[in-house]
Amino acid sequence: MSPIDTGRLAAQIAGEVITRGQPEYDVARRVWNGMIDRRPAVITRCTSAADVAAALGFAADAGLSVAVRGGSHNVAGNATCDDGIVVDLSPMQSVEIDIRALRAWAGGGVTWGSFDEATQRHGLATTGGLIPTTGIAGFTLGGGLGHLMRSCGLACDNLLSAQVVTADGTTLHADHQQHPDLFWALRGGGGNFGVVTKFEFRLHEVGPILMGGRIAHGLSAAGEALRFYRGFCAEAPDSVIVYAGLATGPDGEPRLGWRAVVNGPAQDDAESLLAPLRAFGMPLLDDIRPQPYVDIQRIIEPHFPPGRLNYWKANFVDQLSDELIDVLIDAMKRVPSPYTLIAIEPMGGAIARVPETATAFQHRSPSFSLLVLSGWEDPADTDLNVTWTRELFARTEPLCSAAVYVNYLGAEGDQRVRDAFGVNYDRLVQVKQRYDPGNFFRLNQNIAPA
Repeated sequence: MSPIDTGRLAAQIAGEVITRGQPEYDVARRVWNGMIDRRPAVITRCTSAADVAAALGFAADAGLSVAVRGGSHNVAGNATCDDGIVVDLSPMQSVEIDIRALRAWAGGGVTWGSFDEATQRHGLATTGGLIPTTGIAGFTLGGGLGHLMRSCGLACDNLLSAQVVTADGTTLHADHQQHPDLFWALRGGGGNFGVVTKFEFRLHEVGPILMGGRIAHGLSAAGEALRFYRGFCAEAPDSVIVYAGLATGPDGEPRLGWRAVVNGPAQDDAESLLAPLRAFGMPLLDDIRPQPYVDIQRIIEPHFPPGRLNYWKANFVDQLSDELIDVLIDAMKRVPSPYTLIAIEPMGGAIARVPETATAFQHRSPSFSLLVLSGWEDPADTDLNVTWTRELFARTEPLCSAAVYVNYLGAEGDQRVRDAFGVNYDRLVQVKQRYDPGNFFRLNQNIAPA
């Protein structure tokens, strides 16, 4: 990029333009996943939809590829690129709340930590990410699985409108009345259709104190515990969500953990709903207690620090079979890194009551989502950890459905993208053709135009 080019861009936007050689460049280009090491030509920190439109126009004129950065947590590294332009929304941090209407409007750079803090001042929330530094943008556009999803639906189910800057620089308002096809596609179709600079969410009365916390058992009890968990989840009301995971404990030994949350008053009913879970076996840990919702949202944050190397695989699960349970436990006995987790997310409840074609997120019927979240710190250990992850995924794949959550996908090929969008893929192609016929937004889990 010549100085004239970047100077022209800087004159067009109110935000900051960062290029190679500037002191802040190396910090600005980093994303959450330490495996991703890319060097964009330009990073534009946009403050408004007008800034975004100017950055997109500049990229089009210069023939640059475009990556869009919200919270930069996407494990595939789609928030950055080599030799292109990063449209960084992080300065767009406004959160506005209408308490009476139970509505919130948030800028495209807002993270769930900021959003939750703002809404919880009024005892309100919507389904958000499990790590506070996760951006609301990519999370919501891909679907949005979180602690409130069984009782309140996915993040995309609570999206009421969006301000979108399209590939030609036009700023649109999308909702059920205006551009309803685009609004449908934004709820689960990922970043394929434009840059969303403002989100309007439905809010729910939540907390601010909920019953929640963790229970842990030794790995020797994991088989029995997971079979018990399977039955518990099948009978649990929508207000209860319990995640399961296999991980390495503080003592360096692998263990089975549950993370439980009750979205309701943290009183006797919440206690009784979790009583069977707490009465099972001889737990190594039980820290379930009434605590602020914002603290519950931070429980797993220490396990996913920025900069660690990550490689993930995932699938939805129709049935948590005995065979699948045995495969997971066997793999955990040979896990190469103490930072790796195998996570099981329960679906159902409010998620399943939305028709699979009502939004672009179609995966309404699976019982669970299975994630292999491999993490390590030394680049020399990359081959070992990636091989272990792929081998485990190959063993679990026949025991899972073909479907996968788009936000958990890495660079896995066109068929996996089709699996992520399922029965809605063809309709998404048509929306892509209308709003981005040149496939300008392609650094994502890409849906090519017709």
